[in-house]
Amino acid sequence: MNRLARASSRVPNFVAAAAPLALGLALGLFPARSARADEGMWTFDNPPIQKLKEVYAFTPDSAWFDHVRLSSVRFMSGGSGSFVSANGLVMTNHHVGLESIQKLSTPEKDLVKNGFYAGAPGSEPKCPDLELNMLVSIDDVTARVTSAIKPDMTGAAANAARKAEIAKIAKEETEKTGLRCDVVTLYRGGEYHLYRYKKFTDIRLVLCPEQETAFYGGDPDNFTFPRYDLDVTFFRVYEDGKPYQPKQFLSWSPEGCKEGDLVFVSGHPGSTGRMNTLAQMDFLRTTQYPRSLKLLTALIVALEKYSARGAEEKRRANDTIFGMSNSHKATTGYLGGLEDPRILARKAEEEKRLKAGLAADAAALAEYQGALDAIAGAYKKLAEYTHRLYWSSLRGDAAGKALQLVRLATELPKPNGERLPEYSDAGLESLKLGLFSTAPIHLDMDEVVLATTLELAQKELGAEDPFIKAALGGKAPAEAAKAAFAGTKLADPEERKKLFEGGKAAIDASTDTLIVLARTVDPILRELRKRFEEDVESVESQNGEKIARARFKAYGKSQPPDATFTLRLSYGVVKGFEQLTARVPWKTTFNGLYEHSASFDNKYPYELPKRWLDKRAALTPQQLDTPFNFVCTTDIIGGNSGSPVIGRDGRLVGIIFDGNIQSLSNRFVYDEVQARAVSVHSAGILMALRNVYEAGPMVDELLGK
Repeated sequence: MNRLARASSRVPNFVAAAAPLALGLALGLFPARSARADEGMWTFDNPPIQKLKEVYAFTPDSAWFDHVRLSSVRFMSGGSGSFVSANGLVMTNHHVGLESIQKLSTPEKDLVKNGFYAGAPGSEPKCPDLELNMLVSIDDVTARVTSAIKPDMTGAAANAARKAEIAKIAKEETEKTGLRCDVVTLYRGGEYHLYRYKKFTDIRLVLCPEQETAFYGGDPDNFTFPRYDLDVTFFRVYEDGKPYQPKQFLSWSPEGCKEGDLVFVSGHPGSTGRMNTLAQMDFLRTTQYPRSLKLLTALIVALEKYSARGAEEKRRANDTIFGMSNSHKATTGYLGGLEDPRILARKAEEEKRLKAGLAADAAALAEYQGALDAIAGAYKKLAEYTHRLYWSSLRGDAAGKALQLVRLATELPKPNGERLPEYSDAGLESLKLGLFSTAPIHLDMDEVVLATTLELAQKELGAEDPFIKAALGGKAPAEAAKAAFAGTKLADPEERKKLFEGGKAAIDASTDTLIVLARTVDPILRELRKRFEEDVESVESQNGEKIARARFKAYGKSQPPDATFTLRLSYGVVKGFEQLTARVPWKTTFNGLYEHSASFDNKYPYELPKRWLDKRAALTPQQLDTPFNFVCTTDIIGGNSGSPVIGRDGRLVGIIFDGNIQSLSNRFVYDEVQARAVSVHSAGILMALRNVYEAGPMVDELLGK
């Protein structure tokens, strides 16, 4: 969803690093009721077949699910996509591809501003560090993971044993299959599944529109409808130097969907909090979201000042500001949902109903209540140092890579199962893809980020805080940031490779100023992380299985697990909604786009590029009536950006790019009354490609001609 992806998994790395509290295995409680008709982000091993049959008289077979699964891809930069041709063409959102488009741009050739169309395979530029994943298979490994936990283990020991077993499984499977293998926690600890992915790293840009077209309406229109965005970008996957030939891809529906149609979304929602306890929701409401907004606000202001220095600085900061602004708006929406007394009342009622459902089983009820109490106690402990945990961090691309290098030197000599999870063998190649990327690092912009965040951390923590003393070394924040960048060579990927290959000896001997800073603060950051893992993460892990047992006892698997940035299927209908006293239609059209722009005198952010204005006269009334964007009731969240919208026949009818403002509270509770997913219509995409961008060969490829 436009900007929703960035509110979750597409937040820039140095902002994501500011939020180490992912609520780990936050425990869940939901009412003893069936899911609402269109609710749910379902795993492909447990699709809602019975509900589809009962509500929509549609019973897809295993071949239908396999077709959709193998046609779907995950963008590890944060988002979703799908194969849309037999020749490896992949479609996603422009805003999902924006980071890669930015990295391929130069001051002389700004692809973000002007758009791009390769026209021929030989002119498709390779993205420097983009990874795509296709889900090949799923296995339940719950028994193996839980068997590693012994009855006499403390919570911390059990947590370590669990992580070690997960790392062992992932390594064994990666070595055996050659695939990317991840062990995924589902139902907040109730199940563990092994996901095997075919990994692609030779990804090349084929076509992207201008950003003012892909983000038409700018921030004022973000999370709204009606919309008029051509938020699409096309890449091509290569393997062994040739376009990849997928066994499954989504055939294009030229006519697309219409009002009332049943549609499906296959994508990778980042995270939801529908299984959070009331204690965890209270932490998000009172602590996590407010300080996230404080951080984002400070960074946006600082980077806008940086952008004002000149055209090149503006170009460099474009993608980052875009993501942060979106994250700020989305987080504001999430916070608003948690401040809505109706949502809190509903969550309290759900917890009450689950307890009532367990009333006849005294042991199960006691176990469940004990788990709730343990979680609440863990968050009381967290309150003592949560500010230190949050604000003690090195933020920025180069600073983040410095910390990675320092930690790799310490972690890699350890046995695989004893490392920090992000440095395990199974994920090492993906980590190195980003660490050694040839994409440009703008040290002057990174210095602004580090100075801003250190200044904010100093205000929040005080001058005597251990992290502040170590990071600043007696200097002012801006001075310390300047010193950290004064003698660094980490913008050079060859320098990063040399340090990595030199191991701990090279890191310990390095005089690179960013490495020195990372080396200085790492012990403090590790100490805080260890405390969080022992006080909170281990408690959540230890009690997750207990609450999952209560949930399974009451509901079975009639409810899907929370989102985990793994492939899910949701469904719904193409349908408008009511807002205040007005009815909002299900679609917009090309004619509406031109009228909308004209009503704002074609001024930013409603300004159309020259090529769109030039092509207007040649479009017939029938062409102008082509659907452009549309809404449906499918259940989505950040990470679903770029997900294909699919009809009953398995053909592509659109692509998700946003949700309306009412959909943001879906992070905690689903409501189909007003919440809508917003998509670009398949007919509208063809119209734009053929009649505006003159990309006839691409249209032919999409239509299989």
